[in-house]
Amino acid sequence: MARWCARNGWPVHPLAAGHKTPVANCEPCRQQRHAPADCPCIPAGRWCHGFHAATVSDERIDAWWSAHPGWGVGVSCGPADLVVIDVDAHAAEVPDRSRLLPGIPIGQQVDLTGLATGFDTLALLAALRGRPSPAEDERTLRVRTPSGGMHIWYRNPHPEIRYRSSTGSSPKVALAWQVDVRSDNGYIVAPTTRTTAGTYTPIGTARRAADLPQWLAAELARTGHVPTSVPAEPSPSGPTPGGRARRRAPKAAGRVLEPLLAEVAACAVVAEGAGFTEKLNRAAFTAGGLLPGGHLGEQEARELLLQAAQRARPHQQRRNAEIIESALSAGAQRPFHPKGRS
Repeated sequence: MARWCARNGWPVHPLAAGHKTPVANCEPCRQQRHAPADCPCIPAGRWCHGFHAATVSDERIDAWWSAHPGWGVGVSCGPADLVVIDVDAHAAEVPDRSRLLPGIPIGQQVDLTGLATGFDTLALLAALRGRPSPAEDERTLRVRTPSGGMHIWYRNPHPEIRYRSSTGSSPKVALAWQVDVRSDNGYIVAPTTRTTAGTYTPIGTARRAADLPQWLAAELARTGHVPTSVPAEPSPSGPTPGGRARRRAPKAAGRVLEPLLAEVAACAVVAEGAGFTEKLNRAAFTAGGLLPGGHLGEQEARELLLQAAQRARPHQQRRNAEIIESALSAGAQRPFHPKGRS
């Protein structure tokens, strides 16, 4: 399967035997934190750092899976120009109708009886747009997951437009409730991969990714899956202990936001296990909620968040920016107003 994916132009990387997660890094990479771009393992042909090590090299693929035939196969979606719609069917309490389709109000006249999974919300979104559900799209590769969900594979026909992944963040940007996206900086489990939970099984006859439908591309843009440019360094103002200037939020917004920013910055003293991603997500989601009412400017919010993230995790600037963009977009859909005006 790894060779088949590579022939399709989809870079692959190994997944731990029986699992859907990447093979663990080597001991030096576990002990010494560093950015994947700075890691000597990847140029040397090793598999550290998950999807960052993905390759289409026959030589590497043969070496990796010949030595470890039990490994599964992951596909790095960004370099493959793939946009995979990840539909979940988890048993979970259905949220209020206002949270089923981000940014789309669902009137009380819409009967939601029986709605229970991401299949239902994806079908609802498609119906509102007058389109068939992507889960029924027989033109493209669809893969049933062991948990009863589905991966719907599409090719990005316009590689100059990039799509961000919406997985593993809290709160997360989503196309719909229980519907996520795997694209840039994300990976997907290749079909036929076996885990302890079951096998990722192709559905129907299609074995290639069809072009992403235009209406779905528009929905991805609407829900914040098309990132905007983000400055690598924040523009500061005001003094900091290290001599660099530090920007502060307006007064009313600051009372809400600055304690959250402080939690993010405090992660600097703990290399891992500090809940950094969750704390940055919470701060960015809160900042996003302040934007619609004019309590905080969008560029100002980015600078504040990037500044705190840079202090805590300076080695992952791109990842920090992605977390911030996703959570800002999600927060802006749930505006709130702090007491007092800035």
